[in-house]
Amino acid sequence: MGKTTRTLRRLTAGLVLAGAALLGPAAPAGLADTATPTPSGSASGAAAEAGPTEAGTSFRTAAFFRQGRQATAQASTGDYLYWQFPADSGERPTVTATVTLPDSALRHGSSAWRIDVYDGLRRRQPCMYGMQSRLAAKDAATVELACTLRPVRAAADTWSNDPLPGSYFVRLTVTGLPEDDLGQPFSARIGASSKELGGAYAADGALAVPLVPGATTPETVEARAPEDGWSSGWWSDRWLWTAAGGVLAALAGIGGYVLTRGSGRPSRVPPGV
Repeated sequence: MGKTTRTLRRLTAGLVLAGAALLGPAAPAGLADTATPTPSGSASGAAAEAGPTEAGTSFRTAAFFRQGRQATAQASTGDYLYWQFPADSGERPTVTATVTLPDSALRHGSSAWRIDVYDGLRRRQPCMYGMQSRLAAKDAATVELACTLRPVRAAADTWSNDPLPGSYFVRLTVTGLPEDDLGQPFSARIGASSKELGGAYAADGALAVPLVPGATTPETVEARAPEDGWSSGWWSDRWLWTAAGGVLAALAGIGGYVLTRGSGRPSRVPPGV
């Protein structure tokens, strides 16, 4: 309900602004500020909470963290590291990774690193943009990776491979380096945040339950939900925009009627003329 409440608040403010623009002077700047959308799961300063300090080694053991938090891990070069986070309908998630490399004096050459993101059905999701694979020079201290997914839809055809609500898995590994560098220690930091897109990508229908692998009870599904819970699926802000359009059309009709009636009245002629 938290996501729906935020959407209602923003779009109600937008409706007030639209009505004010039609019938009178613009609303105060303070009211306009309340209609500014805020990305969900974004972390800023002390608001960001710490996530897990270990990673899994497979999909089944992937470490769980929520958007807006940072997950960290220490491992040996060559290991596959797995994390998972929840993403809901109407969101466009972005995954970031920072790899702190071994001391350059111990390395024998450059290394290539990569992150891949999979949905709850373990389908690899393509990146809309972002550097999900990068080559780190021998003297580089860190390497930065990023992957922005397509918008998550409430429902989709089975053949479409569109992202669906549920758990998303992040896999980090090195894909190329000198053989002598295998096993050297490194550390990784993973984060995820989303931009809320609302009804622009809404779809008719919804999944019966979010795609959360291993969840056998409703309690388990909720335990892997975003902080404000899973959305109902059928709701989107396009319902409010439709209602807003109807209200504005009615106001425009009333205004047109008043103007027409006023211009159609016969002018009074003074007595004796």
